[in-house]
Amino acid sequence: MTASFDRRTATDALALLRTGELTMVGRLTDASNITLYCTVATDTAEAACVYKPVAGERPLWDFPDGTLAGREIAAHAISEALGWAIVPPTVYRDGPYGEGMVQLWVNGDEAVDLVALSRDRGHAGLRRMAVFDAVINNSDRKIGHLLPVPDGHLYGCDHGVSFAEDYKLRTVLWQWQGEPLPAEVPAALAAMRDRLLDPGDPLSVELAAHLTEAERYALRSRVQILCEHGVHPYPSPDWPSVPWPPI
Repeated sequence: MTASFDRRTATDALALLRTGELTMVGRLTDASNITLYCTVATDTAEAACVYKPVAGERPLWDFPDGTLAGREIAAHAISEALGWAIVPPTVYRDGPYGEGMVQLWVNGDEAVDLVALSRDRGHAGLRRMAVFDAVINNSDRKIGHLLPVPDGHLYGCDHGVSFAEDYKLRTVLWQWQGEPLPAEVPAALAAMRDRLLDPGDPLSVELAAHLTEAERYALRSRVQILCEHGVHPYPSPDWPSVPWPPI
């Protein structure tokens, strides 16, 4: 699946994020960790972006290893490996407040009712996102993390609390639980599973830079279970199934 960002390709967007100069515009105050709205610019291009420095992360008892920024990078890598372009272009780089995650800013379509969208059973992109969240073990898929754009594509943001070893899937997208996966999904999962099993594959190498060995093992196990059973997962009886607040 291809995606464009203000008439630039994802490859061009990644290059801009990696090499452009970051200038802070303001802080997103509703975020629990320091999240900065910035511009990133070269001599020939400019875009808005989000910068989350590692120095601004609050320690979390259930994510003792690695960084939230690194998990955002891992989520982008999985999104690209599946070919679904769920996560906007995202890079790990240095910035005004040290190393962190920099992600292209996506302007959501304000005409879309996000609550209604989150309950839609027929939206193919939303259903792929539900599978994606099961793969990365997303523990915080809120309605406000849905980013539909005018061309119909659906992006998602805020994947820092993902990839836990234990099953912690917490999401507003449970409407397909127990149902067979869409026809095109098993092949995408199987192809990615094979890449995850090869330690020399670029995907495995990138994930190894940001996730522990145990977390990568759990990731491979989740993908294998999805391949074997071919159904959307159920909520855990031992973990709240919906984030609070859900918005």
